[in-house]
Amino acid sequence: MAAGGDHGSPDSYRSPLASRYASPEMCFVFSDRYKFRTWRQLWLWLAEAEQTLGLPITDEQIQEMKSNLDNIDFKMAAEEEERLRHDVMAHVHTFGHCCPQAAGIIHLGATSCYVGDNTDLIILRNALDLLLPKLARVISRLADFAKERASLPTLGFTHFQPAQLTTVGKRCCLWIQDLCMDLQNLKRVRDDLRFRGVKGTTGTQASFLQLFEGDDHKVEQLDKMVTDKAGFKSHGSQTLLHTDSICTDIRLLANLKEMEEPFEKQQIGSSAMPYKRNPMRSERCCSLARHLMTLVMDPLQTASVQWFERTLDDSANRRICLAEAFLTADTILNTLQNISEGLVVYPKVIERRIRQELPFMATENIIMAMVKAGGSRQDCHEKIRVLSQQAASVVKQEGGDNDLIERIQADAYFSPIHSQLDRLLDPSSFTGRASQQVQRFLEEEVYPLLKPYESVMKVKAELCL
Repeated sequence: MAAGGDHGSPDSYRSPLASRYASPEMCFVFSDRYKFRTWRQLWLWLAEAEQTLGLPITDEQIQEMKSNLDNIDFKMAAEEEERLRHDVMAHVHTFGHCCPQAAGIIHLGATSCYVGDNTDLIILRNALDLLLPKLARVISRLADFAKERASLPTLGFTHFQPAQLTTVGKRCCLWIQDLCMDLQNLKRVRDDLRFRGVKGTTGTQASFLQLFEGDDHKVEQLDKMVTDKAGFKSHGSQTLLHTDSICTDIRLLANLKEMEEPFEKQQIGSSAMPYKRNPMRSERCCSLARHLMTLVMDPLQTASVQWFERTLDDSANRRICLAEAFLTADTILNTLQNISEGLVVYPKVIERRIRQELPFMATENIIMAMVKAGGSRQDCHEKIRVLSQQAASVVKQEGGDNDLIERIQADAYFSPIHSQLDRLLDPSSFTGRASQQVQRFLEEEVYPLLKPYESVMKVKAELCL
C-alpha cells in the first residue's frame, strides 16, 4: 500500500490474471480490501473474547469496532505505513482513528503474525472453497462425457505408436482419475488447515498469560474462542518447520554457543583452525534437504507431459529421481537422528544472553501491565519505542549497558507500574505457557503418532561418512 504506485492506474503494472482471466470472486479474496477488513475482524474477535474472559473492555468499544469494520481509509493507512514503516501498526492506527474509544485496546496482547498469518489462513481456506466446487464441476462434466462415449472405440497409443484399441470414454477416465486425486488432496489440505490462533510473539502466549494474571485456563479459552469465531476446527503452533529449517536453527545456535550437535572426541572441525567445531551434520542435512526439494519437480514435470495411454520418456527419469529421493531422505533422517540423540545445550551461555536482552524483552509485559492499570496500548507502545531506541543507542554507539529499565523508572508516565518492575523482569514470567504447551503437544499429538513404531524406537542411528 505504501509504495509501488497506483495499482488501478493504466500507468502501473497489473497482473493479467487479475485484470483479464481470474474470476471476480477469487480476485476479491486476495484484494487489499478483503485482507485489511479481515485484520479488523480478527481484532474484533480478539477483543470480544478478551472481554468475555474478564478484561476491562466495554460494550461501547466492541460496538465501535463492529461499526467500522468496513470503514477503511486506505489513503491514511498508506501515509501511516510510509511514516512508521510497519504495515500492521499503520492499520492499528488507522482503525484506531475511526474507533477513538477502542483505540487503546486494539491489538491488545497480539503480535503482527496474529493478523498476518491468521488472515493468510482465512484467505487460503476461502480460496480453496472457491476452487473445490470448480474442480468438482470439471470432474462432473468429464464424467458425463466419459459415460456418453464409454463404448466408442478409438485407437490407443503407447510411445505415440498405434496400439490396442480403447474407447474415448476410457481415455477420458485417465484424465478424471488424476483430477479425482487432486480433489481429494485439495479437500484434505482445506480440512487440515489449522488456525494460528492467539499465540503472542514467539508462540508461548506470554503476553496473554500476563493479561490474565497467570490464568492458564483463560489463555487456552481465549485461543479456542478466537479459533471458533474464525470457523476453524483446530489451531496449531506459530511456525511450520522442516529439516532444512531445523538444522539451520542448530547451526545458528552453534554460532551463539547455546547449543551444538554432537562432536566426537577425535573429531576435527577444521583443517586450518583447530579450535573450530563446525556443525557438519547439520550442514549436510541442509544441503541434502535442498536437493530433495528440487527432486520433487522431476516427477511433476514428467507426469505433465505423458501422452494418451502411456509413453516411456518417464523411464530414465524415474530410475534416477525415485531412488535419489528415497536415498536422500534416508540419509537426512539417519543424520538428523544422530544429531537429535546427541544435542548439547549450554544453559550458562543462554542465561548470560538473557540478562543482556531482558530489558527489551520486558517491554511487552510492561505494555500489558500499563493497559491493566488503565493506559492505552498504542500510547504505551510509542513511549517504550522511543525509550528503547535511546537505550539501544547507548549499547550500540557507546558500548554501554542496556539502561532501558532505568529510563522507564525515571519516566512519570510509567509510575502506575514502577512498583511492579521487579516482578515484570523475572525471566520465568517471559516463557508464557511454553512448558504446558510442550507437555500437551507431546501427549496429544506426538506420542499417539509414534505408537505404531514403538518396536523400532531403540534402534540407534548409523552415521556414514
